[in-house]
Amino acid sequence: MSDGEPVAGVTSLGEEIYLLRATDSGGDQVEVYDVISYRLLRCLTVPNALGFNDMTSCANLLCLYISDPYVKCIHRLDLHGNAKRWWVSDKPAGLSVNANHNLIVTCSEVGKIKEFSPRGELLRDVILPDDVTNPQHAIQLTSGQFIVCHGGLDDRVRRVCKISSDGRHVVQSHGGHRGSDTGQYDGPVHLAVDDNECVFVVDCGNRRVTLLSPTLEYVRQVVSRDQLTWRPTRQCLDVQRRRLYVADNKWDGDKHTYTAGRVVVFSV
Repeated sequence: MSDGEPVAGVTSLGEEIYLLRATDSGGDQVEVYDVISYRLLRCLTVPNALGFNDMTSCANLLCLYISDPYVKCIHRLDLHGNAKRWWVSDKPAGLSVNANHNLIVTCSEVGKIKEFSPRGELLRDVILPDDVTNPQHAIQLTSGQFIVCHGGLDDRVRRVCKISSDGRHVVQSHGGHRGSDTGQYDGPVHLAVDDNECVFVVDCGNRRVTLLSPTLEYVRQVVSRDQLTWRPTRQCLDVQRRRLYVADNKWDGDKHTYTAGRVVVFSV
């Protein structure tokens, strides 16, 4: 999909792909593409938004969820663009939807996972272990356990962890000190899990996507730096079509911001 403003999120629903642009122009922020031809079909606007961190979708309720760290809220859009929002209190980061159709919100600064009903009711706070610093994204498995990636710019340890359903214990992990070897990460920022509970990890700093087994053992790289132009930051796995949509964003080190982005499609 074509270059444009930085991509803050990507998700798919049915026969369409939704791409969230981190635009400051005040125009349309969600671009909707046909899943076969990748033709742009329409655009949606997120009203009263100040910035974006991630986007996910719910196939059961046919809606989009978008995290806004500046307003500290979640925007919910139906497929016609009708919008609602609710407050999170803390800055929301990565988003996912669990088997109960509830929204899982990762809050990096406070080390929590928050579970919300589709109406925005806070169902519970899950406080993560102290050594799970700066969690970026979490996905809840059908067992109730969580897969979490964590580690920010100032953290020595950067890992992917499987965490108990109450959030108290790290059951398994992959990674450790920052690095570029197959057992290391330099910015694990986003996750996807397939029907077999294999885990896809976007490693922004190393410019790759790594595949882990259900027990978090290294399997292979599914996307390498040679297949990307810039830095991967977000992803969406279409399990039915076995396609991986990866947001590839251009980083400007002088301005300390992303200045352009696109989505690259891979067969997995």
